[in-house]
Amino acid sequence: MNMATTDQELYPRKILDYMEGFLVSKTLFSACELGVFELLNESAMSASQLSECLSTSEDGTERLLSACVGLELLNAHTHPDGPVLYSNTEMSRVFLTKSSPKSLYHSIEYSSRTIYLCWHYLTDAVRDGKNQYEKAFGTNSKDLFEALYRSEEEMVKFMQLMNSIWNICGRDVITAFDLSPFRRICDLGGCSGALAKQCVSVYPESTVTIFDLPKVVQTSQQHFMPDQDPRISFCEGDFFKDALPPADLYILARILHDWTDQRSVELLIKIHQSCRAGGGVLLVEALLHEDNSGPLTAQLYSLNMLVQTEGRERKGSDYTRLLTDAGFSRVQIHNTGKIYDAVLACK
Repeated sequence: MNMATTDQELYPRKILDYMEGFLVSKTLFSACELGVFELLNESAMSASQLSECLSTSEDGTERLLSACVGLELLNAHTHPDGPVLYSNTEMSRVFLTKSSPKSLYHSIEYSSRTIYLCWHYLTDAVRDGKNQYEKAFGTNSKDLFEALYRSEEEMVKFMQLMNSIWNICGRDVITAFDLSPFRRICDLGGCSGALAKQCVSVYPESTVTIFDLPKVVQTSQQHFMPDQDPRISFCEGDFFKDALPPADLYILARILHDWTDQRSVELLIKIHQSCRAGGGVLLVEALLHEDNSGPLTAQLYSLNMLVQTEGRERKGSDYTRLLTDAGFSRVQIHNTGKIYDAVLACK
């Protein structure tokens, strides 16, 4: 086979798809932010009707709806004597409408308005080896969570992100191991309380203490848990500086990926000292494959940790090393097959 034939047959489909990836993301983000899926949750509508309700241009609205049909987020119903009517797909109804218990709306909003802006500076992050909050938002990033929670609005958005994630993925990681022997659980950095709710739902005999920064606890009680379950309580503090509440099991869900190895071991040592014999720690993280082959989501999340935090995603062997360095033994790893995996270690 000559070179000319080879070049002619070679078509860069993957590269073209990757080049256009941000176009897909922003189409989804914009449709959510404008409220397209909310309106179509009531009934099918034409582009003209939607544009009137949304105060958008009819031409722009029609193009956006057409792209959403191509992305299989909307259905298009054509009629010989009438306009095209658009309706939500089942996936959009479940995951893209605010009222759905499995809604990813707030996660999408955070991705659009915060993560997307940080990723504009990914090249700089790779060069510098540090997060890009200062360039993206003009915020000093020396204190990570002062940058993440730089305003009350931003803090609520981040907490809504975490809430939607655990509504989708929480049960998988909480049931990865039998946690019923651990009656007193402490969710360190428990944020909105979504994972704590999953815990007491699966293990009704357990109690969970959510330990987080004072302003996070107050926001959680106000916005996310106004009708508090008696099995769930709150404790205000900084887990690097303050004493930890007594517990049989400490949960660190999407916590260690924010921090360097050194700070992670520092926190794990503190947990080990607080643990009784037989007590343990459950890590919930997106685990990288040991052979560096994937999964792609975790690899991309690790880049996101570079632009947003001082941490990284890690392999199961990396977490095993951190845990054993902190004094834990009997480390077990469970891959859920979804985004987040579970690592259980006991004292």
